[in-house]
Amino acid sequence: MRRALALAARARGLTSPNPLVGAVIVNGRRIAGQGYHHRAGAPHAEVEALRQAGRRARGATLYVTLEPCNHYGRTPPCCDAILDAGIRRVVIASRDPNPLTDGRGIAKLRRAGVRVSEGVLRREARQLNESFAKAMTRQLPFMIAKMGQSLDGKIATVRGESRWITSGAARRMVHRWRSRVDAILVGINTVLRDDPLLTARPHTRRVPIKVIVDSRLRSPSTARCLSPASPAPTLIATTVRNASRAGALARRGAEVVVLPPRHGRVPLRRLCRMLVRRGIHSVLLEGGGEVFAGALAERLVDRVLFFIAPTLIGGRGAPGAVGGPGISRLDQSIRLEEVRVRRVGPDLCVEGRVVYPKKR
Repeated sequence: MRRALALAARARGLTSPNPLVGAVIVNGRRIAGQGYHHRAGAPHAEVEALRQAGRRARGATLYVTLEPCNHYGRTPPCCDAILDAGIRRVVIASRDPNPLTDGRGIAKLRRAGVRVSEGVLRREARQLNESFAKAMTRQLPFMIAKMGQSLDGKIATVRGESRWITSGAARRMVHRWRSRVDAILVGINTVLRDDPLLTARPHTRRVPIKVIVDSRLRSPSTARCLSPASPAPTLIATTVRNASRAGALARRGAEVVVLPPRHGRVPLRRLCRMLVRRGIHSVLLEGGGEVFAGALAERLVDRVLFFIAPTLIGGRGAPGAVGGPGISRLDQSIRLEEVRVRRVGPDLCVEGRVVYPKKR
């Protein structure tokens, strides 16, 4: 099963909106075939492994990281291919959270006389597909919030200067993260202050779309993220209708989506549900502080990735990593679990899973 998980991870960032899946077929004590799902629309991992195994699949055991599908999508059901090949036993790491499968694949195999075991390395398999699982079960994308800040928590100076607080090593790591997600999301202040390209350089395997949260539609048509140097699609979410501004942005290739305001701002949860309907299952939120605070307030952030530079900026007027109104009591604070701290060049990278306080 560890071999199947390692195969599945090879396609990280390439299969969305499909999950990552790896499969290994063992006949006797030898691997007869193996494979993984390369991209959406390509053969599933089980089919790849079965093709490689050929006749050696008959009577063999299939190890697969996710429950085989039993429904038609872009490809035929994997359960049918498994039965046709004569597989005798199937070992599954995790059930498929997609309501179209979720136990139905296992039931079909068992009805046909195949011995099925499940739960082997379940935790590792679920972690591999946490974005897919959240999209299937909650209709929300898995959101990772990234922030670069000084040791005293500032993301810019009092004059708005922020390039660059963190090191080149940290920026290179961020580009690797960008190459793994479906979308990069920023607030309008980041666009106006930093004018970022929002690309995943030099990782060309993955081109995440760009999402700009722009309540008052202030995005300049000259923004670098709308230039040919940043060719991925751009979606601008706003709350105002301005035909001339929207037209100018559309001529630069951007899609402007108008959503009903929530407290005068773009409703982030509604935006996220719209992204899932479009097949966007993972989002890297890159600030600034206000959109980060809004996403936390709506309990949308699943993981955080903080790069902390060994510098002090200071200043009451200098923006911090998390904006918004803040909390009044410590029992309202958000905690991190499964925390990992590592050096990235001269900076520290703190990564962890977000745990929200219980609602009163």
